[in-house]
Amino acid sequence: MNSSTNTPNVPDRPFVKRIKKKLLHWVRLTNDPVVKVYQGYGFGSRLVVFGHVFTLSPLPRKKYRKNLWTNTLALLRSFMVRPVRDASVRLRWKDKCVQVSTAADGFFRFELDIEQQLPPGKHQVEVEWVHDSPNSHVVKGAGKGSVLISPPNKFTCISDIDDTFLISHSSNLRKRLYVLFTKNAHSRKPFEGVVSHYRLLAKSGSRDTNMPNPFFFVSSSEWNLHDFITEFSNKNSLPQGVYLLNQVKRLRQLLNTGQNNHSTKFTRIVRIIEAFPNQSYVLLGDDSQQDPYIYAAIVEHFPGRIKSVYLRHVYDKNVDKVKEVVKKIEAKGIPCCHFTSSAEAIEHSFNIGLLTLQ
Repeated sequence: MNSSTNTPNVPDRPFVKRIKKKLLHWVRLTNDPVVKVYQGYGFGSRLVVFGHVFTLSPLPRKKYRKNLWTNTLALLRSFMVRPVRDASVRLRWKDKCVQVSTAADGFFRFELDIEQQLPPGKHQVEVEWVHDSPNSHVVKGAGKGSVLISPPNKFTCISDIDDTFLISHSSNLRKRLYVLFTKNAHSRKPFEGVVSHYRLLAKSGSRDTNMPNPFFFVSSSEWNLHDFITEFSNKNSLPQGVYLLNQVKRLRQLLNTGQNNHSTKFTRIVRIIEAFPNQSYVLLGDDSQQDPYIYAAIVEHFPGRIKSVYLRHVYDKNVDKVKEVVKKIEAKGIPCCHFTSSAEAIEHSFNIGLLTLQ
């Protein structure tokens, strides 16, 4: 009897991989190694570069339709990620080479000291995911990004995202999930007048229109939503900036999106202010969650560094508590505007000299 008749048919592994890749591509996912490098920043002679390493991640969205099913699938894909823990990633900068390992959520961060201060503008960087062994050196994946070097401008803006410029209903989980699942980056809306305010802040006192006052967008939303947020910002002509978001979540954690780890937001803002010791700051947020308390703590920790605080009023239940926080901020000599419409915020910015007529 031929023994081959008793041997099960073992599928050709490359064939199985090709089928799997096609199926994933059909649902707009990829299992190719992805090194995602976000917009970094620089100060003095130091560069800060950060990103993620994934072995499963969504493909870039190409079309934006007003279709509930399409938008729901796009959101679900954003959380269908497989981050790589302890991946060795390497940043080369001219004759320097720095290597770090990714955290449990696949996140990496480089802080690279360079010998010569870079001119203002964007500078390209590349990060490689490498596998080193005694007998081989393999690049498993690579990603490109840029580092923004800002000139010494009038001030730097640090802004929240949800319910500060993007209508999100953060204080109401049902409404928040509804807009997340049913809308997209082109159908979501900013608050009326907020784009005008941010663009005025960006160009205020700037000598070069190509080098506006820098913006940092610091949010409790997860990195899963990075592409959505940046597409929304570009679509609505908000100032370009650096995005510092929260830890990646998996699909099973989707219903908890944006609802925790507000304490890390304070740490991320502190890092920015410490990174630019000669710069003053404008803080922009809302009263739906923790922004008033975080910003009050920042004012306390960095006396003389904060020019003004803006808090959009979107949550009636917090109004009395927030008014007390506003009084504490103003007692430190910092102008604080607790506003309902962006027109009020713009008027306040002119009144305190933050904005001037050109």
